[in-house]
Amino acid sequence: MTTKTKYELEFPIQASPSLLYQYISTPSGLSEWFADNVNSRGEVFTFIWEGSEEQAKLVSKKSGERIKLRWMEAEEEGDSSYFEMRIQVDEITKDVSLMITDFADDDDDVNEGKMLWENMISDLKQVLGSA
Repeated sequence: MTTKTKYELEFPIQASPSLLYQYISTPSGLSEWFADNVNSRGEVFTFIWEGSEEQAKLVSKKSGERIKLRWMEAEEEGDSSYFEMRIQVDEITKDVSLMITDFADDDDDVNEGKMLWENMISDLKQVLGSA
């Protein structure tokens, strides 16, 4: 079993937390920016990109705040890594940020993962009209 490197990213988002939550927690919201298409059945989300398909299991979620998913392929390999999208609101300024927690195999993959998230969050911002 390989040890993965955990990394966290913060993206300021110009949107209300409740609207943002719809985009990170629902199949229709996720299919706007995260994947070409997203379906869910119970706790299993199916993400579709240009003909390839990945399934993730809902680990936990807190309404209006966060969602945590684990790729099922990783879980079958005994990998306990996950990815989490968490909405953080600054108590004083009320600025909204989307906090991403993810894992990568090594430092090169961390950089690749960060770039991938940056591209996807850029798409999310466009969908939200806050780009």
